[in-house]
Amino acid sequence: MGIENAGLAPAILSHHEAGRPILGTCAGMIVAGREHLGLIDITTRRNAFGRQLASFEDDIEVRGIVEGTIRAVFIRAPWVESTGEEVEVLSTVRDHPVAVSQGNVTALSFHPELTPDDRIHRWFTELCRPG
Repeated sequence: MGIENAGLAPAILSHHEAGRPILGTCAGMIVAGREHLGLIDITTRRNAFGRQLASFEDDIEVRGIVEGTIRAVFIRAPWVESTGEEVEVLSTVRDHPVAVSQGNVTALSFHPELTPDDRIHRWFTELCRPG
């Protein structure tokens, strides 16, 4: 995995252990899960909605993060196959979790940076502010 090859895993794990907020999107959801860094108690399925040509957008609700709906861009997106008891499912698409949270970790299978709506990024920025 690139994170381990680049020597970033210890810093990410330290950040997590210090209780600092972590947001993983798309591949970040996969990396945060049990199969890799184990930051959140989930298993994921890669390219769950299909390959590149099956990419799509959908209006979804993400409980606890944004009010109303947000446009979500899914590009070769994963979904959550299973969750541990402490994982909260924040959103589903086609009956599969696409946004989850546990403690200081939130994982999204979509790309919030690909739309002009910055509510998820503003939410995360607020989490990162001291005090």
